[in-house]
Amino acid sequence: MAQKRSIFEDVGSEDSTRATPRGGMIDARPRGARKAVRAWLWVLFALVVAMIFVGGLTRLTDSGLSITEWAPVTGAIPPLNEADWQAEFEAYQQIPEFQLQNNQMTLSEFKSIYWWEWGHRQLGRVVGLVWALGFVGFLVTRKIPPGWTGRLILLGALGGLQGAIGWWMVASGLGGDRLDVASYRLATHLGLAFVILGLIAWYASNLSRSEAELIQARRAREPVLTRFASWLLALTFLQIILGALVAGIDAGRNYIDWPLMAGGFFPPDAFGIEPVWRNFFENDATVQFMHRMTGYLLFVVGLVFFLRARKSSLRKTRATWHAVIAMLVLQIILGIVTVMHSSPWYLAILHQLGAVALWVFIIRARHQNAYPAQQSVRTA
Repeated sequence: MAQKRSIFEDVGSEDSTRATPRGGMIDARPRGARKAVRAWLWVLFALVVAMIFVGGLTRLTDSGLSITEWAPVTGAIPPLNEADWQAEFEAYQQIPEFQLQNNQMTLSEFKSIYWWEWGHRQLGRVVGLVWALGFVGFLVTRKIPPGWTGRLILLGALGGLQGAIGWWMVASGLGGDRLDVASYRLATHLGLAFVILGLIAWYASNLSRSEAELIQARRAREPVLTRFASWLLALTFLQIILGALVAGIDAGRNYIDWPLMAGGFFPPDAFGIEPVWRNFFENDATVQFMHRMTGYLLFVVGLVFFLRARKSSLRKTRATWHAVIAMLVLQIILGIVTVMHSSPWYLAILHQLGAVALWVFIIRARHQNAYPAQQSVRTA
């Protein structure tokens, strides 16, 4: 039977020995080295951007077919003597690009294009090594934040797939009567590079805040603007793929008048290849027309979404969308200037890097819409 308590007894005197209530999951201290993993991801991000840059220069210098075999391990060692160089050159002489286009090339000229492709492949090996060392290191030391192991493995798997697709692309130009790699394989290769880049940027943005902060921020998300950013991201990805098709068949070096094409809105001979479906991948007039029209559509859609985003009460949301529309306008102007100058390598590579910047800015805007950063009333 419980003892009677005095009405003058201090409230809570017998509860003083009870354990202090524990907080929930949202109050728990962050586990894992979020800052260290995030820094590692940004290193990977920089390397992937460098891969896109060097890959673009490799294509623009027609160097992509100079190495005719895929040797992931032994291929890291370049030719070390004159006999090795001669063997590599003889292998290159067996493919259509040399026989039909570069049959006057000297060994010295071959060495210059060989180094571009070797450097591109070597950089790919560095990306894989940085991923492997970082992932294994964080795994062994148990520094990977909860729930992130699968995401980091996904990045490594996509990187490995990218290497295989790169060889699949190169192999398309080693036989038959093709002088270059297949444009749709080039588009697949570049498209996957942007997917990897986007995932790294998204993951790094998530790791910039704790899980508790992300959960709290998600409650204030702006669903309409998040959807707008997703749609703009999808349309931008389509434009990037079309840009890769333009690059794959050198379509940017023809039809250099603007806003017309060969004096008209619709270019002549847009469906001159049989069967008809091949025109959408191999006809320089059709591919460049699609790229132009998608660019105009992208600008209109981006402008509409930007005008809607300006009404947001969050200052950082407005700032991210201002960055998107500014980069979009710059990228369109750069594209027009590039085609009107018949796509010189320096403008073409700058246009490709502009696509990288636009891609990242849209991802940044989507992240801000999905996980709005807190702000005080004064900064609204």
